[in-house]
Amino acid sequence: MKCKWMAPAAGFVCLCLLRAAGAAEPLTVTIGVAGPLSGPQAAIGQDAVNGVRLAVRELERRQLRIGGLPVRWVVDAQDDQADPKQATLVAQRFVDRRVNGVVGHLNSGCTFPASRIYARAGIPAITGASTDPKLAQQGFATFFRIIANDDALGAGLAAYANDALHARTVAVIDDRTAYGQGLADVFAREARARGMRIVAREYTHDKAIDFTAILTRIRGLHPDVIFYGGVYTQAGPMLRQIAHLGVDAKLLGGDAICVPTLATLAGDAVKRALCAEGGAPLHSMPGGVAWKGAYDRAFGADAYQIFSPYVYDATLVLAQAMVKAGSSDPKRYLAAVRDIRADGVTRRGIRFDAKGNLLRPTITLSSFSDGVKKTISVREVD
Repeated sequence: MKCKWMAPAAGFVCLCLLRAAGAAEPLTVTIGVAGPLSGPQAAIGQDAVNGVRLAVRELERRQLRIGGLPVRWVVDAQDDQADPKQATLVAQRFVDRRVNGVVGHLNSGCTFPASRIYARAGIPAITGASTDPKLAQQGFATFFRIIANDDALGAGLAAYANDALHARTVAVIDDRTAYGQGLADVFAREARARGMRIVAREYTHDKAIDFTAILTRIRGLHPDVIFYGGVYTQAGPMLRQIAHLGVDAKLLGGDAICVPTLATLAGDAVKRALCAEGGAPLHSMPGGVAWKGAYDRAFGADAYQIFSPYVYDATLVLAQAMVKAGSSDPKRYLAAVRDIRADGVTRRGIRFDAKGNLLRPTITLSSFSDGVKKTISVREVD
């Protein structure tokens, strides 16, 4: 029995707070989520945080117990500004705060330095967005990816360019980030393997807005398609400039351009875009339609971008592993993450391979019509 002494007008009153028999103090479990919450990529970063917060609401509804104890779930959202240096500071902050697990980071360039810090600390970290294949090749036991990697995305786009667009010549541009350059390298390799010729390889950076010089050089080479390894913040103005300069080519890109906001940035020129993303369209996901309804009610339909279903499932995977291990101690439940068999919103039977990659990922190819992203095809990758 605990008493709190109050002092009303007449005397003291002891308010006794009686604890129900057998009740226990809740176990506090903190999930760190990191992404760009400021700057030009803030929309996808906030979308990811929304996904984690929605997952925590579901965990609270389920009233899960870990080691027999009720759980108080806490979300620690940190802004890495899509900057590897800032991501390093965020990762160390999570370690110092002793978070129980991490969902993130979004950008591959941020996940590289952060993953090393989590590995040293023994904290499981699941990315729902970073697609560079080399992330898994580092061999960190704490690294997991719940989305298809660039090998799958680049191969899928190259196959579509060859088989559906009948492209014979390709110009490739990348933003020199780990994500952009890695994806562009995969696409170029796969395009050559299918008999396409790379007529130009150009470079920009992830803060650029003027691509006139690059596109003018490319225009004289008359490529059938242009591939851009980068994010939507550059792909939008690039599409406008492609249209303005009269470059007669489609712009292909990966999941980081495959967001609704691309249409806002590109205007009518978005109809030239074709993109690939890991996973299935929301309406084809096992729990996609119901999940999207809950997301819209919580955050508004305009908040949704692309990665929130994956970070939602990443959060549930961490929680399920803790329940299975009977512990929220990262070192004790890590093995349960690697052996997980989980049904999520994005797919049934979520499993990871020995390097932390998602087993048998799905990719979706999409185009834009009347400013709306529309599915072209969905395929599972071995």
